[in-house]
Amino acid sequence: MRADRLMAILFLLQQREQVTAAEVARELEVSERTARRDLDALAIAGVPVYSVQGRGGGWRLVGGARTDLSGLTAGEARALFLVAGPAAAATPAAKAALRKLVRALPEPFREQAEAAASSLVMDPQRWGSSPVEPRPSRFLDDLQDAVIRGVQVRLGYVDGQGARTVRTVHPLGIVAKGPSWYLVATTEAGRRTFRIDRVSSAEPTGDPVHRPEDFDLAGSWREIADEVDRRLTPAELHAVCAPDGTGLLRAMLGGRLEVGGSTTDGRVEVVIRGHNEYALACELAGLIEWIEVTGPPGVRDHLASIGAALARRYA
Repeated sequence: MRADRLMAILFLLQQREQVTAAEVARELEVSERTARRDLDALAIAGVPVYSVQGRGGGWRLVGGARTDLSGLTAGEARALFLVAGPAAAATPAAKAALRKLVRALPEPFREQAEAAASSLVMDPQRWGSSPVEPRPSRFLDDLQDAVIRGVQVRLGYVDGQGARTVRTVHPLGIVAKGPSWYLVATTEAGRRTFRIDRVSSAEPTGDPVHRPEDFDLAGSWREIADEVDRRLTPAELHAVCAPDGTGLLRAMLGGRLEVGGSTTDGRVEVVIRGHNEYALACELAGLIEWIEVTGPPGVRDHLASIGAALARRYA
């Protein structure tokens, strides 16, 4: 990660008139010895930095601390920090480095870069099993920009039944759910979610967004996703599972599986959601070695019927 540290030092030098090795060490959470070695490395590599010796000394950029060595525009800085969000796909090390860099960005960039870092949630698991890919989301960049700048949007939208509406929304965040993109926003009717490939127009009004003080995009999306999942999978069964079978259930069922505590015989209590009782029975019929359904009775009846049919067919 040394390259990330060197870039962070450049940002610190461009932001401040002068830095000391102790300040660099504190900002980047490294030792003073490492900070001095990195500062020396910049000078040896030809970066226009020099040291000022004596009391009150430190390191400075030749030509003044406001030189833009990064070459980043405000938009590029925002794009960079999109990968530092709490649910982004970057590695923890990359996120940590970017969070350090944001503290050293020029002041005009910093607020929007920080907003970009919290404006996006990645949720890789798609809803349903349809292989159809969504239409291109041509207003994605416009809506992302509105979220980061904190401005309201006059939104044109076509719902799943083809009804067209136009309303003013307060954009709060963008979510990538599988291959689809969603806008989370507040409206006159409360918080709503809009699939971005159904957006027909997006015109910023310039008015500021009224953002709840305690709003957390990741937490809000979990609530939204859980509610949708419950609507899509209203049937629920209870079962006990052998401990070595829970991994298989997680792989098969994803978020439809809830794992509880252990029973007296060492098995694990689980709750599984599905489209209906018969569909649940079909999914679990091949897992008889690991799982025992305790309810509801309708699922157990379907399992018995499936078992009898298999015995007749393959006996």
